[in-house]
Amino acid sequence: MPRFFVEQPPQDGVLTLEGESAHHAARVLRLRPGEAVTLCDGRGMDFDCIVESVDRQTVVCRVQNSHPALTEPAQRITLFMALPKGDKMEWIVQKAVELGASEIVPYLSKNCVSRPDRTESKVERWRRIAVEAAKQCGRGVLPFVQPVIPFAQAAARAAQDETALFLYENERQTGLRQALAGGLGDTVSLLVGPEGGFAPEEAEAARRAGLKSVSLGTRILRCETAPIAALAAILYAGGNM
Repeated sequence: MPRFFVEQPPQDGVLTLEGESAHHAARVLRLRPGEAVTLCDGRGMDFDCIVESVDRQTVVCRVQNSHPALTEPAQRITLFMALPKGDKMEWIVQKAVELGASEIVPYLSKNCVSRPDRTESKVERWRRIAVEAAKQCGRGVLPFVQPVIPFAQAAARAAQDETALFLYENERQTGLRQALAGGLGDTVSLLVGPEGGFAPEEAEAARRAGLKSVSLGTRILRCETAPIAALAAILYAGGNM
């Protein structure tokens, strides 16, 4: 069933698609009056609707029923991702949203290969990718990509979650499986390093902030592979797969 996000709550039992969403519904999907569509407020509530009218700029939908979205993980997961080079972040954002991340926070680490002076346009593109991925996979919450922040700020924010982990290639004692064996809190943060890995002082700072150092095994994964592997493991441990 077609699915769209809306910004406004229902008015007199009606939700209206406008702009790009209306164009896609009317011109691409060619929705017609009487057809069913699901609209979502991006905060976890779904509205089962019937298309009432279609014109060049709006698609008016009559709400038949509303209920919490059934597609969201039990845990709220935030991915803190060091800026990778090239367009790798686009792929990471897309797959992280598909897997269930609620928020993505890019940050600058000491060993980041990519250190752009201006990141506003990149962040806007990542946000558009997050929205499209959320639509494609049927998310009930619209994940948000935050502005780029320094490492110290990322570590401090990540440590505030109930389960706070950082992937460290030099960790030899605690694997991700062990870290997840004790269960998950309602909020989970995952701090992932850059192509060059965490600097030793950053790893120590992350531990001091309260994050738990974990390994993904004996193989060194690429920076774009590690967060996806870890997110899948976290979703599985949380009973979401």
